[in-house]
Amino acid sequence: MRNADWAGAERRLLATLRACGRRAPVATAARALSFGGEHGALWLAAGLAGAAVDRERRTGWLRGTALIAGAHLVSMGVKRVVRRPRPGTVEYEPLVRTAGRHSFPSSHATSAAAAAVAFGALHPTGRRLAAPAAAAMCLSRLVVGVHYPTDVAAGALLGAATASLGRDWLRTAPRARGAVSGMVSGAVTAPRARGGRRG
Repeated sequence: MRNADWAGAERRLLATLRACGRRAPVATAARALSFGGEHGALWLAAGLAGAAVDRERRTGWLRGTALIAGAHLVSMGVKRVVRRPRPGTVEYEPLVRTAGRHSFPSSHATSAAAAAVAFGALHPTGRRLAAPAAAAMCLSRLVVGVHYPTDVAAGALLGAATASLGRDWLRTAPRARGAVSGMVSGAVTAPRARGGRRG
């Protein structure tokens, strides 16, 4: 496919998705997701909340949060190098304001994909919730009309790759001693309790 054909196809796809934003419920959801994903705020907050609630894996959650922040910073650096303009404001009428003028890659998509990989590696619930939430976040950037599809695809790939590089770092995170010692003591006392009932 020639560059002109590819660019035309991308613009048509963006126009189709942006048209979905004319429906009030869709526009409201897309705006909320875009606002929550600004500078990776939603994912950073989720990582810190995971660290507060899941004390056994606290170090892992904090490392995952650091990976998300790192992926976001990398995407911002790439934007400064590529400097691709955002879609035309007249043609697509964006539903939200943007923090910067550059479009490639989507930092929202980068942090969302990084969160899906990082949180999925930490906990089964994170795997079930983060992936669909990340997909919705990526889609929202097209519905509000502030990114091209290739911006979102590149951002998602960048975020997933960045988090994947740190997956072993997440898995080797030490667990809380209190939780581990509780598991060990429970395993030791259980046979004693069963033995007592037989006597």
